[in-house]
Amino acid sequence: MALFFDASWFDQRLAARGTDRVGLAVATGIDRGELHAIFTNERSPTADELKEFSRVLGVDLLEVTIRSGVAVRESAPGADPEDRIESIEARLDAIDTWLAEFEATKKKAAG
Repeated sequence: MALFFDASWFDQRLAARGTDRVGLAVATGIDRGELHAIFTNERSPTADELKEFSRVLGVDLLEVTIRSGVAVRESAPGADPEDRIESIEARLDAIDTWLAEFEATKKKAAG
């Protein structure tokens, strides 16, 4: 279950693209009720849904993932715990890289 879904950010991005939640549902092939459940934190978006949100919004998948909240990730049956740790570390590295790029862009824009 998502801890926080930044619905206002999604709504702003959708408006900037000239659409709304109904348009997002249609563009991504998600039932409107299911999309509502995502926006109201009743369920977490799937990896495929996050990719589609990224495509429709024209933003980086990592940003969409961050704005979608934190979901509990369960290991696959029989998975090695070390693989999970490496996966978490890789995702954290990707987030750190994205944040550094974001901060650099903000500083550059501020002049």
